[in-house]
Amino acid sequence: MTEDKHSPFAAQRRSGHIESTLYWSLASGNEGTDGGTESSDGLPVSGSDLGMISEAAALLRSGETVAFPTETVYGLGADARNTAAVEAVFAAKGRPSDNPLIVHIARREDLDRLVTEVHPVASALIGAFWPGPLTLVLPVRPGVLSPLVTAGLDTVGVRMPDHPVALALLRAADCPVAAPSANRSGRPSPTLAAHVLEDLAGYIGGVLDGGAAGVGLESTVVQVQPDGTVAVLRPGGITAEQLAAVTGTEAAAAKPAAGSSPAPRAPGMKYTHYAPRGALGIVRGSSAQRVAETAAGLLQAAQRAGETTGLLLFEEHRSLYPADPAACVVSLGSLSSPEEAARFLYAALRRFDEAGATYILAEACPVTGLGAAIMNRLMKAAGESVIDAG
Repeated sequence: MTEDKHSPFAAQRRSGHIESTLYWSLASGNEGTDGGTESSDGLPVSGSDLGMISEAAALLRSGETVAFPTETVYGLGADARNTAAVEAVFAAKGRPSDNPLIVHIARREDLDRLVTEVHPVASALIGAFWPGPLTLVLPVRPGVLSPLVTAGLDTVGVRMPDHPVALALLRAADCPVAAPSANRSGRPSPTLAAHVLEDLAGYIGGVLDGGAAGVGLESTVVQVQPDGTVAVLRPGGITAEQLAAVTGTEAAAAKPAAGSSPAPRAPGMKYTHYAPRGALGIVRGSSAQRVAETAAGLLQAAQRAGETTGLLLFEEHRSLYPADPAACVVSLGSLSSPEEAARFLYAALRRFDEAGATYILAEACPVTGLGAAIMNRLMKAAGESVIDAG
């Protein structure tokens, strides 16, 4: 893609000084870990990977940036205590400085060094979901992290990833690692190392390739209120139903920060994210038939107007469309398997870029379970553009 050389992102990327991005292809994740060995911490990573993980950890300790796999998406890591290293993350991504970063840790005891208190409800959630795709926003200890990580707030989001490579890297680096998704800000998050290189090669220190991410969507971000209720700041891999099963009360969705409001408490609350390069709209309606009829008509009109069209659908609806309804048609699988849709959503959005799609429509899905996170990401990618099929 040709970028406007005067855009803020282009200016930030031109400031980069990295001649080449180091690349390590790991057996763990790419070939499985059967027959491999454990790290000194008992983590199931291939013996051949330990040296490469140690190299990446040394790079982090030296103040460089390293992309690494987690169970959600690939993260772009930097020592969260080192302001220059964190600045490099913002510069590589072109990320707004008022968008806080999530800190990743490998041990429960690491949390106590970062935060002043953990509410009993938060402790229960940690016991149920760590390691895993749950981030907790907690009161930060003054002076322990770069102020860029928290965007000047008095809180910090912390999680423990459920991925052997991520945990081995964090333990080897022996520092808290600030790690947003390893992509250009606003673009679909990376679920493969190839996605990272497509966006950031030459602007980050290294990439650990551990195969495809499992969940495919970022972590759920929550904040426990003083009364013990749970506010969901960003839906993700842990559903509201799962949270309620632990806390005994329904988790409430927090309202996104307005454009003129202070920094959001968590990533993904304030800005357009996850977007393909073409214009994306979401079609919803009272029935799948009406959605398909509306989408097909709009796609045909766009094609006549010279657009390169794309359609994101669910497999059971394919027969409702005419043959070849768009130049690029991508299925997210069955509505009955939202885990599959979550896993492949970002790769699907990148497929439209590969096809050069300029006008894209996506079917909406129910906002229950993982569907809430899927729709959150689609709405962000579409800039809240919704077409009502009636």
